[in-house]
Amino acid sequence: MSGRARLALFAAAATLMASCALLPLVDRPTWLLEAVFLVAAQTGVGAATRRVPLARPLTVAAQALVTLLLLTLVFAHQQAVAGLIPGPEAFRQLTGLLQQGSDDVSRYAIPAPLTDGIRLMLVGGVLVIGLLVDTLAVTFRSAAPAGLPLLALYSVAAGLSDGGGAWLWFLVAAAGYLMLLLAEGRDRLSQWGRVFGGAPRGPGGSSDGAVAPVRTGRRIGAAALGLALFVPLALPAMSGGLLDPAHTGLVRGNGDGGTISAVNPLVSLRDSLNLNQDRTVLSVKTSTNDISDLYLRIVSLDDFDGTTWKPPQRHIVGVPDQFPTPIGLSPDVKRSSVRTTITAADGYAQDWLPMPYPPSSVRISGKWRYEPVGMTVVGDHGQNTRGKSYTVTSVDVHPTAQQLAGAPQAPAALLREYTKVPSSLPKVVKRTAEEVTAGATSHYDEAVKLQDYFAVTGGFQYDTQVEVGRGPNAIANFLKQKQGFCVHFSFAMAAMARTLGIPARVAVGFAPGSPQADGSVSVGLKDAHAWPELYFEGVGWTRFEPTPTRGTAPPYTETDTPAGSSLPDQVRPSQSTSAAPAVPVAPSESCSVQQRKLEACDGLSAQAAQDNQPHSRPWWVYALWVLGGLAVALVPFVPMLWRVRTRGTRLGGHARTDEGAAAHTLAVWQELTDSAWDFGIVPDESQTPRKAAARIVRLGHLDPAAGAAVHRVADAVEQVLYAPRPHPRAGLAEDVRQVIAAFEGTVSTGTRLRALFVPRSTVRMLWAASAWWASVTARAAAVRPTPRGASGQQG
Repeated sequence: MSGRARLALFAAAATLMASCALLPLVDRPTWLLEAVFLVAAQTGVGAATRRVPLARPLTVAAQALVTLLLLTLVFAHQQAVAGLIPGPEAFRQLTGLLQQGSDDVSRYAIPAPLTDGIRLMLVGGVLVIGLLVDTLAVTFRSAAPAGLPLLALYSVAAGLSDGGGAWLWFLVAAAGYLMLLLAEGRDRLSQWGRVFGGAPRGPGGSSDGAVAPVRTGRRIGAAALGLALFVPLALPAMSGGLLDPAHTGLVRGNGDGGTISAVNPLVSLRDSLNLNQDRTVLSVKTSTNDISDLYLRIVSLDDFDGTTWKPPQRHIVGVPDQFPTPIGLSPDVKRSSVRTTITAADGYAQDWLPMPYPPSSVRISGKWRYEPVGMTVVGDHGQNTRGKSYTVTSVDVHPTAQQLAGAPQAPAALLREYTKVPSSLPKVVKRTAEEVTAGATSHYDEAVKLQDYFAVTGGFQYDTQVEVGRGPNAIANFLKQKQGFCVHFSFAMAAMARTLGIPARVAVGFAPGSPQADGSVSVGLKDAHAWPELYFEGVGWTRFEPTPTRGTAPPYTETDTPAGSSLPDQVRPSQSTSAAPAVPVAPSESCSVQQRKLEACDGLSAQAAQDNQPHSRPWWVYALWVLGGLAVALVPFVPMLWRVRTRGTRLGGHARTDEGAAAHTLAVWQELTDSAWDFGIVPDESQTPRKAAARIVRLGHLDPAAGAAVHRVADAVEQVLYAPRPHPRAGLAEDVRQVIAAFEGTVSTGTRLRALFVPRSTVRMLWAASAWWASVTARAAAVRPTPRGASGQQG
């Protein structure tokens, strides 16, 4: 094995050893086996192109192209041309998988399920790192900088993992890098020969000078390995990680005290709503018969800075056996107790506990803490809901419209905190709120008018593809464009309520899910939802539903509404996210594409559904696919076919004239030297034909008959080159064929196959193409008009 081939092998091994650090991040290691085969193919292409040889940039380009083809074959073969060539559909598929992988990375905790998106990110990332390592260490012969991409790969894995067994993966990755450095050192020493020829010889005549650099390198590497292993152990570990989907709260403090500092949980809400396929995350069984109000609340967003709503920092305590009565709830308000058992899926890891609001008690195993103001339960030091089953007893509050309309003024402290509006909020928000609620006689009337404005009368459309928007004008832009999803509607209604003096906040969680045959309710990622909560003294925090086609309108907003919001049920927000019309009718003109995806529109008629079926493609499309597939299948055989054609042309018949015979002799000699090149004998253009023939016979280990044939061709070439009147010689083509047969009998099977399928002399194709392009550019430069005055005489 040559030094460069050995270096390529160790570069691939170092990449795969460093990628082992990613194994703890997912629940199945099968992706690594895929990566092994793909990295091997990538390395093989690099080795083949370097043997041709190609220029370094062309070698990297060839490897990058093959990497793209491999990823297309594995992850987008159904969308690719002939299953291999990436087209627009294949790129869309790969982009979609990357987006899905990004969503999954932000959603699942370690170890995450091996979804197609995560698999593409893992395998594709290893291939990219492998390409960088091979380029630096092998193509550009600089192994030391190749440690940077290896370090990046290991650092990503170490930053995401929980630290368990990290030292083992570090040792594996470091050993791979050390092997790469030693392989490069051995290759360099083999090129230098005896390094210190004058060094004193040891016993037996051996010299220690040649191995001194190797020993020194090993000592330096061992010291660096020990130092690099010790330093990470002395540094604080990275907790949580990117694969913790709902890393929405971080608990600080010990015992029953501490604070909760929360990251905005709305980061992944839009991504959940835009998933191509829904995924069940919670299974719910409840004692109530009416699940239309079974909202599972995760956390409340109390802080409003004019741009977005965020959860505040709050003091947390131990989870009490019985939660206190919700703030502001009067004994006069009708209520009932509901018992709900919730089971979280293994792939759903949420720091906050989804519960019906307001909860009165919860039974769950693990380390959890209670936040009294929001009445939420949050995991302590990495505790989450993955696979947990817990029981929540909650209060189902049934206020009447009269109780809400007659609610007294809220406490001053609560008013100050929950009606706070920043000065940066555009004035159009308050002005629109006043216009919508004109004529209302109470805060309750204003709240119902705001809800009806967004959900029914304002002309708003539900669309999850709309950008969330940033800056102080985000809400103003939403009121102007009138398109958005639950985040926009809840943010806007809560902000407008605060401008009217109504205490308001935003809740995040899940809307009611879909009933199942066994009596349970299935809650999926697409049920993720946000809604405003408004405070009314005597009732407490009260839910409203301004988002059209989502969730359910609370019954207290539909009965005895003085603002005339008692509209027909078909124009109110849907009573269930999974509800469907009994009789399918044609969709209305106003139904948007996104609403149809969410099944929020009337069903299609049978004729319309039939019209929407995809039409069959014409026959010529399939014919083009077949031809394209055949063309792609022939690509690996192009070098072999080119050599067969070239050999046939060179060894074919020739003209009877002296000029034709001379050209034929030179072509036969060219074929002889190229055939020897294909079998590993690189041509030496500086030698005479006679010396070149002797060299071919010697290096090719040819028998006397084949050697005589080589010398006959060389003699004919010398006649053409040097004789005043060369005499044509017959049988030269047969001599070359005899020599090729002799080569095939003296070399190994691998060399014979390589000479057939990947002949080295095909590099002449690239040389010819380069020369042609140079001549084209030269001709173009020659015919280019000379700028006026460029050749004139100077005055």
